[in-house]
Amino acid sequence: MVFSSISFLIYFLPISLGLYYMAPTRMKNFVLLVESLFFYAWGEPIYVLLMIFSILFNYAFGVLLAKTNDDSSISKGTLAVVENKKLILVVNIIGNLALLGFFKYADFVVHNINALAHLNLPLLNLPLPVGISFYTFQAMSYIIDLYRGKVQVQKNVIAFGTYVALFPQLIAGPIVRFESIEQQLRHREVTMEKFASGVRCFIIGLSKKVLLANNIGILWTSVSNLNAGEVSVLTAWLGAIAFTMQIYYDFSGYSDMAIGLGRMFGFEFRMNFNYPYRSKSITEFWSRWHISLSTWFKEYVYIPLGGNRKGLLRQLINIFLVWMLTGLWHGASWNFVAWGVYFAVLLILEKTFLLKFLNRFPGIVGHFYTMFFVIISWVIFSNDDLSKGLHYIQSMFGLNSAVAFDGRSLYLLANYFPLIVLLAVCATPVPKMVFLKIKNKCGPNAGAVLLIEDLAGLLLFLASIAYIVSSTYNPFLYFRF
Repeated sequence: MVFSSISFLIYFLPISLGLYYMAPTRMKNFVLLVESLFFYAWGEPIYVLLMIFSILFNYAFGVLLAKTNDDSSISKGTLAVVENKKLILVVNIIGNLALLGFFKYADFVVHNINALAHLNLPLLNLPLPVGISFYTFQAMSYIIDLYRGKVQVQKNVIAFGTYVALFPQLIAGPIVRFESIEQQLRHREVTMEKFASGVRCFIIGLSKKVLLANNIGILWTSVSNLNAGEVSVLTAWLGAIAFTMQIYYDFSGYSDMAIGLGRMFGFEFRMNFNYPYRSKSITEFWSRWHISLSTWFKEYVYIPLGGNRKGLLRQLINIFLVWMLTGLWHGASWNFVAWGVYFAVLLILEKTFLLKFLNRFPGIVGHFYTMFFVIISWVIFSNDDLSKGLHYIQSMFGLNSAVAFDGRSLYLLANYFPLIVLLAVCATPVPKMVFLKIKNKCGPNAGAVLLIEDLAGLLLFLASIAYIVSSTYNPFLYFRF
């Protein structure tokens, strides 16, 4: 079940909110946990058992870590306690990664063994459990932070299960660290103002996904299905720009919906996107795109590897390792590894000299540089077949004996240019700044502006519903991660 579906919008969400608010305070986490498990089981019931196992596995290790801390003050020596804690942490991490690796990467490993050793080992062909990368990383962050003493053990298994399975951000994040909602699991309140804010945020996210991402996605789908050798340069660039916009509005829209849903249930999740396409460097881009994932790898991989504390060479090696893993996290395919290495190289170049060089030029130069390499990166990302992605990139530069433009490219440009301009503007803070300026000028009539905002939200919601009902094109790009 995805947020941009009739089954969720018309049935699941209203019923879930109703049951949640009817439940007494002490039962709210239990109700939310049951709703989350039902949400997860909607598409693949058997894998809900995997999620329950993950909850109980990490809950038990959390309690075990806490017990080790308690025992240290009674009888055991400091060194023995440290060693026990490390052992518990290592076993837990191995267990989580083994679970993730088996379901997500087993066939990838077997396929490559077959290719390298000329064998014919059978593939498992296991369906990928939806959201497994996200909830596994959340559970691991809890155990690691508990080991570091940054959070208190959660002894209530229902509250912990709610944290792991929380359906608003279960499928595609943002990755919520336990420390950010530790207190909210114990106590949270929803005011009318907060609930309304959540509804507005959800509608904005839904509109971004359904009205913007889906419409520009049609352009990318039509272009990507063409033979790359017959695609003109202009057509290839239009397709790449279309996917660049689609993935941003699709994923940031989902994050907005998750944040909005969280507020409706009393939670406050941190921002996951901060206008990444206004960046003037790749370094800045990754401080604005999928912030929760970048932060996770920084806190739990980059810094433990030594970060920037052990000299420039070690720092560059750490950057390379982190981004290779970041690419692999997105999927069991070589194009994702190549995508991660691609960004690793760019970030290493910026770290060593390129960033200083870019800072000498006007910001517009850095912006075009960033968007050029980001657009190329999304072509690599979008094609599971790495060779197909590279062939497409060749078409973008006229290396496949294609013409600069043709009748098809001019037709696509005429039809989609207004939408591309709209998407480019909406990917900046300009619309928000204009709205705030109007709101400030209204002063005493701010209530009227709020009414207009709510009416606009209602129209966007109805338009989104109408689109979902009438269209068969409603993909969700991050669903497979």
